[in-house]
Amino acid sequence: MMHWLSPRAWRTSAALFGLLLSLAPTLAHAQEASPAAPAAATAAAPTADAAATVAPVFDSGDTAWIVVSAALVLLMTPGLAFFYGGMVRRKNVLGTLMQSFIAMGVITVIWVVCGYSLGFSEGGPFIGGLKWAFLNGVSASEVSPYYMDRGKGTIPHQLYMVFQMMFAIITPALISGAFAERKKFSAYLLFITLWSLVVYIPIAHWVWGSDGWLYKLGALDFAGGTVVHISSGVTALVAALFIGKRQGYPHEEMRPHDLPMTLLGTGLLWFGWFGFNGGSSLAADGLGVAAFVNTHVAAGAAMLVWVLLEWSMKGKPTALGAASGAVAGLVGITPAAGFVNVIGALAIGALACAACYFASVVVKPKLGYDDSLDTFGVHGVGGTVGAILTGVFAVKSFANVGANGLLYGDPGLVVKQLIGVGATWAYAGAMSLILLVVVDKALGLRVKKEAEFSGLDLTQHGEAAYSM
Repeated sequence: MMHWLSPRAWRTSAALFGLLLSLAPTLAHAQEASPAAPAAATAAAPTADAAATVAPVFDSGDTAWIVVSAALVLLMTPGLAFFYGGMVRRKNVLGTLMQSFIAMGVITVIWVVCGYSLGFSEGGPFIGGLKWAFLNGVSASEVSPYYMDRGKGTIPHQLYMVFQMMFAIITPALISGAFAERKKFSAYLLFITLWSLVVYIPIAHWVWGSDGWLYKLGALDFAGGTVVHISSGVTALVAALFIGKRQGYPHEEMRPHDLPMTLLGTGLLWFGWFGFNGGSSLAADGLGVAAFVNTHVAAGAAMLVWVLLEWSMKGKPTALGAASGAVAGLVGITPAAGFVNVIGALAIGALACAACYFASVVVKPKLGYDDSLDTFGVHGVGGTVGAILTGVFAVKSFANVGANGLLYGDPGLVVKQLIGVGATWAYAGAMSLILLVVVDKALGLRVKKEAEFSGLDLTQHGEAAYSM
């Protein structure tokens, strides 16, 4: 029995779980009994009812590629665990790994119960409805009703659901790098549950929902620059400031305990990112190939830029710098992966990395905040720069996907991107602060000084990563 939950809390949790189970058949019955609401189907985003009237036409190649892509995106979360785990001190390795791994359980359940429905069913400009709660009507035998401008509608609805689930899993795990080595595990569980419901899911609906307001505005986000990286990066900054610095920071040396582990995590992230960006084409086609190539090119360019900057400013190129640069490039290209050509990918990778380097290596020490593993410096800054530069380098191609950006005659796209970035910054920042206050009042966010000194592995999990 976990010591941080009281008997009353356990009884309340059991009652809530029982209520959810009891509601499942009721929701399913209501969905079957209610008449279909009339809606105007469009070529870009047909409704679920319109899709259901058409016989399924699955493409085996598209389906196979998105199945593989979903698995690749899931692999990114363990990859993130290793990436972060190698950078902390030995006494906090398991605690750091667990904060990524547990997201695979927590977010999966949320996504099935209501997350996918609220994020991707029709509802309104800011949030979806509950028509797909408990995956009611989300079938593996029907075509996905979610087309977007670049979708082909040739994959099962359930496959699209699980592909998006993997994005929802890794996003709250990213935040954990900001408060590594000092946050209670119980508080972390409650926070990512609330944050996913209140922050991630609404923003996903804004950007990718067929009736989301940013989607209708025309703001572009191919694979999650705003939805994943800006939302988590801004939250990371707010959390780092709210929770405060680690004991001894910045006076005590806090070196990474296992850089080979971090490099392994970098490789897994880079590998998984091909599914993250390439799979966001929703088809095994030229658009997916372009996104795949742009992803790799941007990461390579960014790794080189970080190493050269570090070499020139600090005298030596480091393995940690190379890993950080690669991830910065992967973050920067995410919103633009299917909307730019290779030259644009090179530029975005290099520019996003330079911005991340100065945010993490130059600005953070001067301001003195303790974003432990540079979540804001890489994901917040890289996602912001990448989203804005999408408005500069985007070129409409591949069956009229996307839009032309500033360099191709449309400065208005930059304005739309700035609106998307600004809205995500404001909403994620404000709501995250509210949630941090709520969780702090309910459970307390931070471990005690003695526990922080002993390490999270022993105090939070009763284990040690290594037997010496």
